[in-house]
Amino acid sequence: MLAKRIILCLDVKDGRTVKGTNFLNLRDAGDAVELGAYYAEQGADELVFLDITATEENRKTFAELVTRIAKHINIPFTVGGGISTIKDVDVLLNAGADKISINTAAVKNPEIISGLAKRFGSQCIVIAIDIRNISDEWFVYINAGKVPTEIKANKWAKQVQELGGGEILLTSMNHDGTKNGFAIDITKKISEYVSIPVIASGGAGTVEHFVDVFTKGKVDAALAASIFHYKEIEIPVLKQYLKNRGIHVRI
Repeated sequence: MLAKRIILCLDVKDGRTVKGTNFLNLRDAGDAVELGAYYAEQGADELVFLDITATEENRKTFAELVTRIAKHINIPFTVGGGISTIKDVDVLLNAGADKISINTAAVKNPEIISGLAKRFGSQCIVIAIDIRNISDEWFVYINAGKVPTEIKANKWAKQVQELGGGEILLTSMNHDGTKNGFAIDITKKISEYVSIPVIASGGAGTVEHFVDVFTKGKVDAALAASIFHYKEIEIPVLKQYLKNRGIHVRI
């Protein structure tokens, strides 16, 4: 059995880690390089670095910052934000990233998924899917959650897999930053609908929320940010709790 992964998210704006609620009201959470190194030492299984305004401001993720972070960690590292071409991916992987994450570019041009998978391998292509519940239906959003689409979450997840995506990073915008728990129902539905790994994101607030998303949500990994940034939960404590509840994690 593969170990369940605890993934730390570094949402970065202007070189600083930030965190908000429902994708809004961002506040500073610390230096991205320092936090990355700290979480690696604490036992995080992976890091995700998202330049959250790269697409919105029509610029590229800072490869220099990626290089600086990569030099300070020894765990897998995913980078996203404004990625839309093979060249973008090539630059970031050469800068030290292990995987890349795309969202908006994939929705606008789904064939980019298969192109990147063929060029670099599915194992390093993570498709971020930001979703919001509207009238009991989950729809995909793009441009850092600012632009709605008419694409249903489960349909897009299946297409992502068919095109060669290696993993899905599923974020509920309704739950993001609320600390009230993950979106278990839609997470479970998508996890059972696809065969590639699903990472749950949005809503982590307690250790029990992680138990729920692993056991009820059926995910392969759980991602969180603010609870770790503000030391509300320590990674070693969380992992020991999960182990005590019979969930296979790396200690």
